[in-house]
Amino acid sequence: MKLDKKKSLLQKRKWRIRKKVNGTAARPRLAVTFSNKHIYAQCIDDVKGHTMVYVTSLTKDSTLKANAEGALALGKTVAEKAKAAGIESVVFDRSGRRYHGCVKSFAEAAREGGLQF
Repeated sequence: MKLDKKKSLLQKRKWRIRKKVNGTAARPRLAVTFSNKHIYAQCIDDVKGHTMVYVTSLTKDSTLKANAEGALALGKTVAEKAKAAGIESVVFDRSGRRYHGCVKSFAEAAREGGLQF
């Protein structure tokens, strides 16, 4: 019962954020998702509906975890790949999560890597 309430509130936050945040080819949406074990990040062009850059901690040689240190490393990686793909500026989508902890360290690392948002 309590878990259903939490899930519904998270979904409402996601919808509220997605009403305002849209990505284009010139300025894609940088969506970051954290599970209990892994981190997923992608730059999405919402107009065409396709992913431009995708980075995850779910690789065989990766020892990254879904914590602040892993988010820091993955933020730098996504910034490097986005720069290589010609993306300078993005819109940040935090997927309904608060802007602190892992989300904050990911965003700051992406900014240090050269992305503007």
